Amino acid sequence: MQIGDSARRREEEFDTWLGRARYERKPEAGSGKRNGFRPRHLQTAEGELRIEIPQAREAAIPFVSKLFPKWHCKRLLRTDPLKALIIGGFVRGLSMRDVESLCEEAGLGKTSKSTVATICAEVRERFEAFCRRSLYDVHLVVLFLDAIYLPVRPSGPKEGVLCAWGITKNGARALVSVRLGMRESKEDWLELGRDLTSRGLAAPRLVVTDGAPGLISAVEEIWPRADRQHCAVHRLRNLIAKLPNSEHDRIRFNYWSALTDATSVKDGKLRLQVLISELEHSGYESAARCLAEDLDALVVHLRYPLRHRERSRSTNLLERSLGEVRRRTKVMAGSPARPAASRSSGRCSTCSSATPATAPRSPFTDVDRQHLYRIKYHQADPDTLDEEVTAA
Repeated sequence: MQIGDSARRREEEFDTWLGRARYERKPEAGSGKRNGFRPRHLQTAEGELRIEIPQAREAAIPFVSKLFPKWHCKRLLRTDPLKALIIGGFVRGLSMRDVESLCEEAGLGKTSKSTVATICAEVRERFEAFCRRSLYDVHLVVLFLDAIYLPVRPSGPKEGVLCAWGITKNGARALVSVRLGMRESKEDWLELGRDLTSRGLAAPRLVVTDGAPGLISAVEEIWPRADRQHCAVHRLRNLIAKLPNSEHDRIRFNYWSALTDATSVKDGKLRLQVLISELEHSGYESAARCLAEDLDALVVHLRYPLRHRERSRSTNLLERSLGEVRRRTKVMAGSPARPAASRSSGRCSTCSSATPATAPRSPFTDVDRQHLYRIKYHQADPDTLDEEVTAA
């Protein structure tokens, strides 16, 4: 809003409230006379500005402009851009003192720590609204589930934060749930899944998880007909941990080559079984057993459209967001446990924007949709589906 437009709109608003324009006399108009202006300061993202609010005397009630809310003290009024700057700095890792200094250095005037805290209370309100919103219009093809443990207490156990992202049928990414989970147990994941279904989320085609037994059990109970993909990144981490440093690069290269070059589920399993045999012959029995465990779930993504396999085989989509949550909790290590964890978990939903999904990065083509349709309704042979998509 321009300053000139703001002054004109304030005058129009005051004329409407008073019942007559300046210098106009109306017998039917109510009591109240113009009584000059009271000065106020408007703090914007461009700096601090002085404005004047019309005053009235002999009126039954004082005039309160709807353009600028009434404050109980002659402190600065604040516009949405400034609020967005404060909230954005806070949820991206700045402490309240850092946000206060940032506003002052940016020429936005001095903002007290208590004022920053008041404005940041909106983060909690937005997070609560995010947790209640309807999911009937969110149609996921892939659902990613993962958790992170946050050190929100000076001592004692960490707090678990469960997070769920997805890829919609349009190829867009959507954050659907963030909540606290004490132990990342089956009960915690069941609670998250039941909340998603109660808010209208339809069953996804593919669910990507790590190897946590409680999470796997919960997925099989809530979405029994959905495919389950074991996160390829988590499996590689477990595999590398059982090998000497001299073998890390070679095994990592062979592992990703097997998954990337595979043309079908059957081909992917054969390639990984070759790697398992190689590990056994080299004397790495523990690593071989690790790779062989849950092998079928490790290659499920190879049933899906070729262009989307790479981002459907791991929970990397979640890893980046949860990394930001970890960084946020380091800043507020002295905060009380539950509020700190709540604000940290709310960071994902707050920074992802008010809309439920981001713009599509890799939309599904018509051929991709036909492929997904056959997986869901016809349960066609995976190898046949791969051959058709490759030919297309």
